[in-house]
Amino acid sequence: MYGSCTGRSRHVVRSRIRALSAAGALLSCVALSGCFGASKGDSDHASLAGQAKQRPKSTIPYWVNPDGRAARQVAAYRKKGADGEARLIQKIAEQPVAEWLGVDDPEGQARGFTAAADHVNRDALLVFYNIPHRDCGQYSKGGAADGNAYRTWLDKAVRGIGDRRATVILEPDALPHVVDGCTPQQFHEERYDLLTGAVDKLKGLPRTKVYLDAGNPHWIKDPRRMVGPLKRAGIRKADGFALNTSNYQTTQENRAYGKRLSALTGGKPFVIDTSRNGNGPAPGKDDPQAWCNPKGRALGERPTTDTGDKLVDAYLWIKRPGESDGTCKGGPTAGRWWPRYALDLARNANRKDS
Repeated sequence: MYGSCTGRSRHVVRSRIRALSAAGALLSCVALSGCFGASKGDSDHASLAGQAKQRPKSTIPYWVNPDGRAARQVAAYRKKGADGEARLIQKIAEQPVAEWLGVDDPEGQARGFTAAADHVNRDALLVFYNIPHRDCGQYSKGGAADGNAYRTWLDKAVRGIGDRRATVILEPDALPHVVDGCTPQQFHEERYDLLTGAVDKLKGLPRTKVYLDAGNPHWIKDPRRMVGPLKRAGIRKADGFALNTSNYQTTQENRAYGKRLSALTGGKPFVIDTSRNGNGPAPGKDDPQAWCNPKGRALGERPTTDTGDKLVDAYLWIKRPGESDGTCKGGPTAGRWWPRYALDLARNANRKDS
């Protein structure tokens, strides 16, 4: 219904940085699953040996996690001889996807992700998603208990990034939910204050980029309605804005919308989440939850900074393909890995390309 609040859980990564032998790498990184990484049980039995093949920096500078859920699923399929399924999921596992910071240990998470990326000369792609009153009590409800709790959480996450290279997608849904009235009026001023504070602190780091989430073209349809909120949230200091986070709207529509919004915000560039928009949104207008685990969707353009458009900084996989949008249409809890959905996304992308 609200377009981008999809596929996030509170299962938090236990980032672990290990010193290895002098002859080997200095670092084995973080075990991930769910939007915010692995639960403790996942981390305890994670296989962290080895590194994923990284994409060329000239194409996309972001780190490919060697032990994400897609990578684990590939290994599991291969182990049982399901080579066809493994090849499909490999299309997800070989791409850099965003790492969502959870409530617990934001400093350790941020440090783990950025150090792992830095070790292979790549940038970390992070999502900060902990704003109070998050998701208006829907599938991804939660977040910090109040403004002070958020500020404390933010300070820890900022310390974790430090001087390493990172790009942060800041608080998906937070501004569109102000614009559409879902977030009660009494929380608006605090939300603006928290977002401007976050932009200020992240831009105070030497090598961090920040993009404020601005929804998608089918949510806040008139971009003029997003201008005031973006300005109040600190778009002037931010590197730009993000569109289509966790949604399915086409790249073409997002690009057109983004250019209109850019012209209204002083020419700010933007990034587009293309993780699942290969077939566009689900057809029809009768489903009030068309954004939630729709059937027949496909992986979109692979992550790249070579977009051919000076206003579009990158196509990114911000939403982690294969993770549920929530308990709708047979899906598990938001953020849980769902192999069947992952296979459909990859299979449909193959059909589209064939």
